[in-house]
Amino acid sequence: MRPQLAFPLVHLPHSWDEARERAYEAAAALPAHPVPLERAIGRILAQDIVALQDMPHYASSAMDGWAVAGSPPWILAGRGERLSAGQACPIVTGGLIPRGAKAVLRSESGRIGRDDDGLPVLLLGERARPGEPKNGQHIRRAAEEAAAGDLLVRTGVRLNPAHVAVAALAGMDSIQVLGQPNVRLIFTGDEVIAAGLPGPGKVRDTFSPQLATVVRNLGGAVVGQQHVPDSQSDLVEALRDRPDNPADVLITTGATGGSSVDFLRPAIAELGGTMIIDGIAMRPGHPTLLAEFPDGRFLLGLPGNPLAAMMGLLTLGAPLLARLGSASKPVTAEVACGSPIPESPGRTRLLPYRLVYGLASPAKFTDSFMMRGLAAADGVMLVPPHGARMGDVLTTIPLPW
Repeated sequence: MRPQLAFPLVHLPHSWDEARERAYEAAAALPAHPVPLERAIGRILAQDIVALQDMPHYASSAMDGWAVAGSPPWILAGRGERLSAGQACPIVTGGLIPRGAKAVLRSESGRIGRDDDGLPVLLLGERARPGEPKNGQHIRRAAEEAAAGDLLVRTGVRLNPAHVAVAALAGMDSIQVLGQPNVRLIFTGDEVIAAGLPGPGKVRDTFSPQLATVVRNLGGAVVGQQHVPDSQSDLVEALRDRPDNPADVLITTGATGGSSVDFLRPAIAELGGTMIIDGIAMRPGHPTLLAEFPDGRFLLGLPGNPLAAMMGLLTLGAPLLARLGSASKPVTAEVACGSPIPESPGRTRLLPYRLVYGLASPAKFTDSFMMRGLAAADGVMLVPPHGARMGDVLTTIPLPW
């Protein structure tokens, strides 16, 4: 018979590595979908862009002037008429080259004169260059840039404005892109004020001005943010799905601890959510959690202290958003430790650091409620529970800005 335990079994928090891996594996990539050209910049291309027609799809003029056929002088014909040898017609840049035209004479190279009968004719002007106009000169040939069916941009590229312009020239109205997680931000804390100097018992809102940008840098698309009073009913209402503005991920700040006003866990349970990660053996950011609702939405619960929240976001949010967006798990790097760091049994410490002569030295002002150290940091290093000696190689997390 197995001996009876003298104490109840308790939940052991995940290690940093376990939590990061679990956050990445918990999700599946969102499906690719088409987006209008104006919303495609910054997205990852999911399907090759090919020319749907010749580019350009008709022969056009590269200059303002006259389309001409044959040698001067040229009899003036109506705009757009078919030209025979010895005829010319006015044309503007981008204008359709009329049938029979062999070249375009620039406006500064021609002049209007009179023939022996007093009729207007086009003549070469004093500024015309020798041999001008040569056959085909100043004509943009059809398919000069690409022929219909040519590959223009390969799958996997992050689209920039030039790519989108190419797609428009190719005749496309939308572009197939990889899925991108929609994120809604929910801030808690009755003590938080949005502006001005806080009095005793009040604190400034550090999340609204910056968290959306960090989430975007990590691959999310922020679709809304709101502040919620410290009540379970208000929090439950904020966490409900919004069909008119759906989100794949909810990110909350605060309410992850065990105080009488920390309602996040009861709210998750009330909505039928399943806890994936409930606490991480790290400091700061220990009470960070990750849950999933029955409808497939994820909730990332960050602590209310600003540095702790950022460490939780880099630990769980970065891999979760990467997986949903079809990206690889975020990379880490290595750096040599620049000073001895004492042990902290049972937990990994995430320390903002400054590089000094190539070595990582812990920054000052890195308590969980502080941001000054992170603002001056070159990265965040992971110090194992047994501590580190000077020169030890430590894992680092690059900052997403």
